[in-house]
Amino acid sequence: MFSEPDDPEVVARMRTAHAVAGGAIGAVPEAGAVGSPREAWGWRGRTLGRPVAGPYGPGWTRVVHSPADKAGGKLWTGPEDAERALSPEMPRPHLHLVRQWTEDRDAYRAELYDRVDTGAVSSTPVLVKAADLPAAWWKELRNALVGLTRVRTNRVAVRQAYLDRAMPTYLSFLDVPVPTVPPAWSTAHGDLHWANLTAPDLCILDWEGWGLAPVGYDAALLHAYSLSVPETAEQVRRELSNVLDSDAGRFAELVVITELLQSAQRGDNTELVPALRQRAKEIAHRRPADKPTGR
Repeated sequence: MFSEPDDPEVVARMRTAHAVAGGAIGAVPEAGAVGSPREAWGWRGRTLGRPVAGPYGPGWTRVVHSPADKAGGKLWTGPEDAERALSPEMPRPHLHLVRQWTEDRDAYRAELYDRVDTGAVSSTPVLVKAADLPAAWWKELRNALVGLTRVRTNRVAVRQAYLDRAMPTYLSFLDVPVPTVPPAWSTAHGDLHWANLTAPDLCILDWEGWGLAPVGYDAALLHAYSLSVPETAEQVRRELSNVLDSDAGRFAELVVITELLQSAQRGDNTELVPALRQRAKEIAHRRPADKPTGR
């Protein structure tokens, strides 16, 4: 989740769109949700979610905005594709209804989900305090990620052309050659950070960007977003060592570090930069004979 946008026009436009969405899908925002902490804003106001009472009982309505000429594609259809492709046992909110409409140059998409009663581990993607999560939670997360890798899809979360272009650029501070071709690819959530995971009951939120990525991508992303809290970063490495201690996992970490260093240049999560650079150096200089630190 992100903060409410600074632009009041964006805030007003998205709240109006949410009201339109409610009428289209027969859902009413819960009293007090507007303007409260229960409003969930996406990056730069691109999405807005609220708890609602709807035709399937307690629910959650998420509205997505796009310029009309750019509506469509992977992010636009991701949740609907996930509902069709993923196992019902995957811990996630199920999608019931989708409605789309256009107003002048703006396109909107409304999605009605099951309500998730447990809160996100963090209010922001980057963890700011240690996460106290039970062993059963970690086991369920491992099982979910393994199950996800077995899903067949033509969706792409990370493109090889991006790796070829970006990795040499954003990892140029390393004094060793950086490979750009992953050992293997598999299906990933694509945005596995702490604001997209709930606890104590695990639920994985926000499936708009899922698709093929380097093996270990999700574990690597969660680890990167943990680096501000070393004890949790260490726990992630330990609990997800089945992936992170492999050559594929280490390559995935370099991919994620590349992406986050690039986004930091745009002003996102700049506090992570020193730790990201240090972690990249640790991975790049790890000798084949070095013993992993996992279980």
